[in-house]
Amino acid sequence: MSPSQDERGGGIVIAIDGPSGSGKSSTSRGVARRLGLRYLDTGAQYRALTWWMLEHGVETTDADAVAAASLLPQLASATDPDGYGITVDGRVLVDEIRSAEVDAAVSKVAGVHAVRTRLIEAQRECVRSAVAEGPGIVVEGRDIAEVVWPIAPTKVYLTADQAVRAARREAEHAGAGRGREAAVTLAELARRDAEDAKTTRPLDAAPGAVVVDGTHLTLDEVVEEIVGLAKGR
Repeated sequence: MSPSQDERGGGIVIAIDGPSGSGKSSTSRGVARRLGLRYLDTGAQYRALTWWMLEHGVETTDADAVAAASLLPQLASATDPDGYGITVDGRVLVDEIRSAEVDAAVSKVAGVHAVRTRLIEAQRECVRSAVAEGPGIVVEGRDIAEVVWPIAPTKVYLTADQAVRAARREAEHAGAGRGREAAVTLAELARRDAEDAKTTRPLDAAPGAVVVDGTHLTLDEVVEEIVGLAKGR
């Protein structure tokens, strides 16, 4: 059920959207720490479900097969920015959901209506709990400000130049021991943007969102800017 105005509650909600590689996760965790809020990585939920599909032999290019399997795994997201993780059928996943195989399949899985229906409602329930119990939550993804929680008082669209985003993503890959040529990462990023655009707005800010371009900013500077926006609201 879509959120209504009477669900604003006592906690605050900061919605951070943006394309792949824009720094949403690091920024959102930083903002949550600064303000003492919970943190939800919605992309990790799509990745975890994709990982489960691959592990169980579900053909991720078959939308009907993905839809049929989408309700089977049990997912639970931790919301501590310093101890974040996602559990699937009792198994805590961290590096598993960042594999090249998941990277290649997640957009297809995320584009299936049944998957989005399940996970968006789960995300809304997480926000409702954070708002009701206080002090609030930072939620990041592709369509938080427009679809998941459009009544968020602070909406941010975090972006960066595509070459910069590709370089950051490659640094993540290298840190995980799976570095590759920059041109390959750039091409993969462009593919992800195109795939995500079929169901979300990866390259456009939602109505009412403040655009923050992190191309020439450090992580601390981006966090500081968003914290200032939130305090101003």
